[in-house]
Amino acid sequence: MIVVTGATGNVGRALVHRLLAAGRPVRALTRDPQRAGLPDGAEVVRLPPEDPAALFGGATALFLYAHPRAADLLAAARAHGVRQVVFLSSGMIQEGADETHPLHVMHATVERQIRDSGLDWTFLRPNAFATNALQWAPQIRAGNTVRGVFADTLSAPIHEDDIAAVAERALLDGGHEGAVHRLTGPAATTNAEQVAAIGAAVGRELTFVEADPREAGPELFPYLPAEALERLLRTYEESVGEPPEITGTVEKLTGTPARTFAQWARDHTADFASH
Repeated sequence: MIVVTGATGNVGRALVHRLLAAGRPVRALTRDPQRAGLPDGAEVVRLPPEDPAALFGGATALFLYAHPRAADLLAAARAHGVRQVVFLSSGMIQEGADETHPLHVMHATVERQIRDSGLDWTFLRPNAFATNALQWAPQIRAGNTVRGVFADTLSAPIHEDDIAAVAERALLDGGHEGAVHRLTGPAATTNAEQVAAIGAAVGRELTFVEADPREAGPELFPYLPAEALERLLRTYEESVGEPPEITGTVEKLTGTPARTFAQWARDHTADFASH
């Protein structure tokens, strides 16, 4: 039995599908099982706020994201016989990184808790997620112009299912104990190029219009807490014209090349289609 936290998130959902397809029993944790929309083959359970121990009976492995109660989950997992944890960390954790950044602090804290847990562990450290482009979906559904910041910011966005594919291998194959896997997409692309790729996928010509970052706010970043916006804008600015890290880890571990952003856009046309 493999326990998957964040099972309704982009990576967690893809991982649930993969593990079931591989014939492995999955216990998918979610805040709202009735609305989870997960496959029938998964055992979908509510994450109890006070009793994480009830989640791990019969389980041997755990897929974990940076849950605020990660330490409690780890302790309960170990107490109930779980031996392995694969953690969805962040590519921000690397030498020379800004250790005060909230995302760095959050993921580094859980990594430390995992190292101290006594469980066998594997850390996945993806950089930019292709799903970050969903921030433009409301604008694309409404018209052919996308206002955004730093058109020339470079990244190598990774498809969420490629992260799930690596997690699957780490959970099902031996030899990943103590490994840190840095994950990226296969090629560098700018924000403007990503918008153009989404346009090609949905059959419309989209135009990226660069907005003044000093005026960026909730309308451009509707899901981002205000206190995190300044740090994000600084990261974007530093990435303009700066080649991103590109790793071959996805292909090395899964045998399949990481998917391009254009492929991600084709896989997500429904998210951008006009209603």
